[in-house]
Amino acid sequence: MYVCYLDESGTGQVLNPAVADSVPVMAIGGFTVPEAQIKALAWDFIALKKRFRPELRKLPTLSQVVHHEIKGETIRKCFRRPGRNQRRMAHGFLDHLLNILEQRDCTVMARLWVKQDGVVNDAVAMYASSVTALCANFEHYLAERSGSGIAVLDSRNPSDNMGNVHCVTTQKFGRGGDRMPHLPESPVFGHSNTHLGLQIADLLVSAILAPAAAVTYAGDLTANVHCHPGFHDVRDRHCPRLGKLQHRYLSPAGKWTGGIVVSDARGHQSAGKLLAPAVPVSVTPLGFPQQTSARDLAAVASSPDSQPLAP
Repeated sequence: MYVCYLDESGTGQVLNPAVADSVPVMAIGGFTVPEAQIKALAWDFIALKKRFRPELRKLPTLSQVVHHEIKGETIRKCFRRPGRNQRRMAHGFLDHLLNILEQRDCTVMARLWVKQDGVVNDAVAMYASSVTALCANFEHYLAERSGSGIAVLDSRNPSDNMGNVHCVTTQKFGRGGDRMPHLPESPVFGHSNTHLGLQIADLLVSAILAPAAAVTYAGDLTANVHCHPGFHDVRDRHCPRLGKLQHRYLSPAGKWTGGIVVSDARGHQSAGKLLAPAVPVSVTPLGFPQQTSARDLAAVASSPDSQPLAP
C-alpha cells in the first residue's frame, strides 16, 4: 500500500506583466510514500518542525504540534528577505526535508504550468488534468510494484473538489474498463492542519517548485515578486535532488513521462532546465543558523484567527 499526497500553488488567473504580484506559474504536485514508512516519515517531520520552531516543543499535546503548519509560502518569503541568516535557515529546513523524503523511499511528482502574458486560462481544466496525469503517474508506479494506493488532495471547496477528481472517477468506473486498477478509489480530500503528508506536499510545491519554476521560465519578469533573484538558489540547490526522486517511465508511444512535467506556454522549454544539476552546495547542519525572531519564520497556524505574514 502506498499513499500519494498532492497540493497546489498559484492560480490560473491571467498573467499581467505590469502587476508585480501577478502569478506566472500554477503548480500541482506532491509525493508518494510506502505505507510501511508513513509513521517514520511523520515522526521525522515532527522532529524537524520542532527543531525549526523550538517553541513547538513546549506545546502540551501532539495534536497541537501537528496543527501548527510551517507553510511553503512562509519559507518562500524568507528567500526574498535581505537577512542572510533567514535564507540560510530556510535552505537548511528544505535540505533536511528532502533528506527525510530520500530516507523514507518517497518519490516526487508535479505538473507545472507556465502562463503567457494576457492569456485567459482555464484554471479548472488545468487543475483537473493535472490531477488526472498525476494519478496516472501514480498508477504506473503502483503497477510496477504490484501494489495499491490512495491519493490524498488538499481540500479546497466542495464544488472544486468534485471537478478536480471527476476525470479520475470516469477513468476508473467508466464503461471502457478501469484504467487505474491499482487505485481502489478516486482521490480523497484532507485538511493540511490534520495531515502531515499534505504539509510536506505544500512545502515541496510552494517553497521549492513554484518559485524555482517562476524564476526559470518567467525570469524575464524582473519586477515580478514571484521571480525574485533569490529563487535561483532555490532551484540550483533543491531541484536537482527532486529530479532524482522522480518516477519516470516510457509511455506506450515511446516517450519519457511522469515525475515533474512542465507545460511552458511562455518559452516552450522542458523540465530539464529546472532540474539540471548545479554546483554542489553544502548542507546546513540540522541545528540551523541562529533565528533572529519568531516572526521571521513564523508558521501559519491553521486556525480561524491566524493571520498570514505580509510579503
